[in-house]
Order: sequence, then C-alpha cells, then structure tokens
Amino acid sequence: MRVGVDVGGTFTDLVALAADGTIEVRKVATTPADPTVGLFQALGALAIEVLIHGTTIATNALLERRGARIALVTTKGFEDLLWLRRQDRAALYDLARDHAPPLVARSDVVAVAERTGPEGVLEPLGEDEVVRVVAAVRALSPAPEALAVALLFAFRHPRHERRLVAALRDALPDIPIAASHEVLPVFREFERASTTTVEAYLRPKVAAYLGRLEREVRARGVGTLRVMTSSGGTLPPGAAATRAASLALSGPAGGVVGARLVGAAVGLSDLLTLDMGGTSADASLVTGGTPLADSGGTVAGLALALPAVLIETVSAGGGSIARVDEGGALKVGPESAGAVPGPACYGRGGERPTVTDACLALRWLDAQHPLADAVRLDRDAGERALRSLGSVGEASDPASIAAGIVAVAAAVMARALKRVSVARGLDPRRMGLLPFGGAGPLVGCRVAEALGMRTIVIPPHPGALSALGLACAAERVDLLASFHRPLEGLSSQELGMAFAPLVEEGRRQLPGGALLRYADCRFAGQGYEVTVPVAADDPRRIRDAFLVEHRARFGHAESEQRVEIVNLRAVALRDGPPPRFGDARRVVQRPGASRPVVLRGARVSASVWALDDLAAGVTIAGPAILAGRNATALIEPGWRGTVHPCGAVLVERT
Repeated sequence: MRVGVDVGGTFTDLVALAADGTIEVRKVATTPADPTVGLFQALGALAIEVLIHGTTIATNALLERRGARIALVTTKGFEDLLWLRRQDRAALYDLARDHAPPLVARSDVVAVAERTGPEGVLEPLGEDEVVRVVAAVRALSPAPEALAVALLFAFRHPRHERRLVAALRDALPDIPIAASHEVLPVFREFERASTTTVEAYLRPKVAAYLGRLEREVRARGVGTLRVMTSSGGTLPPGAAATRAASLALSGPAGGVVGARLVGAAVGLSDLLTLDMGGTSADASLVTGGTPLADSGGTVAGLALALPAVLIETVSAGGGSIARVDEGGALKVGPESAGAVPGPACYGRGGERPTVTDACLALRWLDAQHPLADAVRLDRDAGERALRSLGSVGEASDPASIAAGIVAVAAAVMARALKRVSVARGLDPRRMGLLPFGGAGPLVGCRVAEALGMRTIVIPPHPGALSALGLACAAERVDLLASFHRPLEGLSSQELGMAFAPLVEEGRRQLPGGALLRYADCRFAGQGYEVTVPVAADDPRRIRDAFLVEHRARFGHAESEQRVEIVNLRAVALRDGPPPRFGDARRVVQRPGASRPVVLRGARVSASVWALDDLAAGVTIAGPAILAGRNATALIEPGWRGTVHPCGAVLVERT
C-alpha cells in the first residue's frame, strides 16, 4: 500500500492507495505540539510499503522565524546584500511598509577578501585568509547553529567557495554548512544568497524532524519514506534533509498534483486550483495538463529561487479570524485559530469568529454532521463569536455578519487566483475552477462568479486531495546550471555537451527515470526569463518555443531580437501510480433531505446530497448542499452539477 499524509494547520489527511488503485481516506486533528503524533494516529495499523509525507515544518519555521541561528560568509564589499535586496518596495504605495528582515543578523556576516568575476579570479583567496575566516566564524557569540556561504560569481567559478567550505566543514564538523554553488548554482547574487541563507536557516530543524520521523516510521515497519518538495516531486528523507529550502511549499504542492490528476480524469487540462484549508488558501494553476512552475518566488517575504509549483497563498482559510479594523472595515485573517483552540464552533475554547463559524451560521455546514475525526460543531458557540464583532456596517445579526465574512474571504481568494492567471496573460474564463480542501468547495460558486468562470470541478475526496496528490506523486530530482550564451551561433553539439553533466547526474540520482530538459531564455538584455522545454539539441527550435511562450505570457514577441539562454535545467522523473477514482458503491441518485440555508441575504431551501456516494450521471440543481465525509460543497442557485463517472461533480452555470 502506498500512503500520502498531508499534515495541515488544522487537520492531518491520509490517503491510502492500494495496488489496484482503490482509495481509502482518513482525517484526524493535527497535533501542533508534535505533528508526528497526529500522523501516526492517522496511519493506525495500515500495512504500508511507501509513505509520502507533505510537511509544513519548513513553511512554519519561516513564517514563525523559528529556524537556526545562522551566520553568512560572503565576499568583502557585499556584506549588506541581503538588506539592499533589489531596491523595490514591499508595497508600491505604502511608504511605511518594510520587507521582511533577513534571517541573519548583520553582526553575524563575515566578509572574505576574495573576488571572482565573469571571466575568472580577480582577487585570489589566500590560505591566510581562509584561516582568518574560520577563526572569525568560530569567534562569533553566540555560536551559529548553521552557516551559509555565498561568494560572488561562485555559480560560475566555485573554486574559492569550495576551498572555504571545505575548511569550515573540517573545523566545524557538527555545524551544517550551505554553499551557494551547491544550493543554487545560477546567477543573480541576491536571490542566490537569500536562498542559501534560507537553506542554512532551515536545515538543522528539518534534518532533525526528518531523522526522527524516519526512525519512527521504520520502527513501525514502513518500507520506504519519501518527502514532497515544492516542485511537486518527492525525495528520500536523507536528500530532503540537505535540501531543506526545497520543502518550503511541500504541503500545497501535493494538492496541485492531485488537482492535475482529477483534471485529467474529467478531460480538463486548464484549471485554476483553490486549496482552502484551515489556516490559509492556496491558489495555483494547471495549464496544458501540467502544474505551472515558478523559480523566482518568495516565502514569508524571503526570496527563494528554487524550482517550485506556482502557489499564491492568502490568509483565507476556514480558521482565519474575522475582525473589524480601526476604520470599521471587516477583515479576514491573517491570524488563524489553527487546530487548537480552532474556530469557536469546534468547542475547544476558541472565542473569536472565523470563516468556519460563518459557514455554520449560514447553515452551509450541518451541526449534526461530523466535520472530521471527533470534531462536532456547536452552532450556538459560533454565533456567540460572530456577535462579539458587534455591528458591521448595517449588519448586526449573526447571519448577516457571516455573509460579510464569507464575501470578504471569497474576494481575497479571487484576487489570488487573478494573480496566478490574469497577471500571467491567462484568461480564467476559459478555464475550470477546482476548489478543494475542507472549505474550498463551499465557496467555489462565489469565487467562480467573481472571475467570470463557468465551470467548476468538485473533485472526489475534496478534503483530502492534497494527500491523494502525495500518494500519487512522482519521484523527482531537479538539477540546474548557469549557461550564458546567445542562441545565435550556438551549435547543437555545444548545447548537448552543456546538458550532458546535468543529464548524467539525473540518471545517477534516479536510475531508470525519465529525463526532461529545459532552458531559461530571454531577449538579450531582458531582466527576466521564460522557461521552455528542450526536446532536441536544436537552437532554432528553442528560439521558436521561446517566442511562442513569450507571446502567450507577455502579449508580444519581436522575432528579430536576439535571444539568449541563461540557465539549463534537467528534471529526472519516475511517475507514481495513478489512482482509480470510480467506485461501484456510488449509488445515491436523489437527495436525502433538505434544509434552510442563507444565500445572498435570503433564506432558501437547499437539497442535501451524500457527496461521497453520488451515482454517475446524477444531475443536481442549486441550491444544494453536498455533504461528504471530509468536506462539504455548496452549489448555489444558477448552477447545475453533473456527477462524472470518476466521482467528480462538474458544475456549470445555467
């Protein structure tokens, strides 16, 4: 059995995939003090061959600033690089807002008298200087728990950095050391230095967590443990421990993989995905049947230039707390009630109103229906929390306040979806929306209407789709190298020779896996690149692919301009097993009941259906509630759903 476990901020989800592709789902409350407790509670007595884990350990360490104390070793004259950044503002029209501070204290930056340039060594690194730098690092007080080494132009000429790192590792064998030529061997010194410091900051905590988890997993007889990375693939725990920064989006990436699988099952290759969990909502994009990747993003305000599935996270989860600001405006998030105490309606001591409390007050959720695990909902507690906000504009009763909270949360999510689609030249009206997570299917119609979309896909097992993506995720190794050359005059032989070391390393790390090649291209002098696939060592075909992608992304592509390659990428892949979505036990063809709900300020009667048991071909007109064992969906008036043979519900505007 192959098992995916997604440890979220509120619930831990498990999907077990049997050899024949059949699916078993479990959902338990997360244990924030020690996430492994909830993880092993979900596993129970399952006989597991492969366990794939999506973890928020790296994400939370960055958000909460609870990583290691680190020092940075860098080229003399560039000690302030992390503070200077790129001189852009954190918010264009907010002069009082600052960027997130670097992870290293300025007093813990050690300068090295050395210098390399594009053509080679400009200032040699002497042996005396190596000794001095090692002594300076040793003299830091308090002593650093990890080191980041990022020298100028080490991506092209790493000899100085290798010497220095070797000396530091000999002198400080118990301290993890992240070297920029190992972490991110490509140009742009700020992004490379920032990514390297993130790696050093996370490595001790991630390595300790994965080491403990691997020991406990083995003690329980699990054959193999793998960890999801931000790129949507998996690594063994030993490799993941030395690539800690690549786990920054570990959990959300699994959901995008699961969304791609559902899209393929229903015949939709272009999707906007919305994972609305307990703490946040993650917007992403699947285009042409492939999750869109991005290597120039930020996490917790920190530049992180590693390959990652494009994800835009906003604080609009089910546990996001609603409040009224100083100007009387209703706000949702960023503070979350989390798993403990959780929303007020969980009855665990929470007293502040959340999105989940609002959905319960609108009767979209049923207090008699178990939410997950042993969680039962208390409508009275939720409404007391809503009343604590007082009057919000003209709204004073719980239902009206709840409607406002849902509207604000939906608007926040719609903006996030626009940032991953419209801002990239893609029209959401030509795509399908796939909402999932415990709360996503409740707001699918509302968000789709805000974007002018006409198709929604409610997936099978929507509350555990991230865990399903983990269970089916491919093994993946990402490799990259700097390669600054104009396409004009570049021969096929030179291109093949440049890719050869990456391809060889990919085959070594993942024997028998498929090898994919990509190139980061740009017009000469352009500030940013577009990544295009490289199917053959033909510079002309690379140029043509770049022009097509550039036109799609930016709306123009001047074919007479010179094009250059700046980076080469290789991806080694071994696909995971596909799930079998269809279930012969799905036989429900009519609603089980109806109940009054509040929609757009009116009290209406909605039919109630058993989401997990719907028979293929059944049509459902809104308003309707689809109550499942791990999530609830809402079909609003003006929408009609049809159950697909795979178990998904395709919802269309009427």
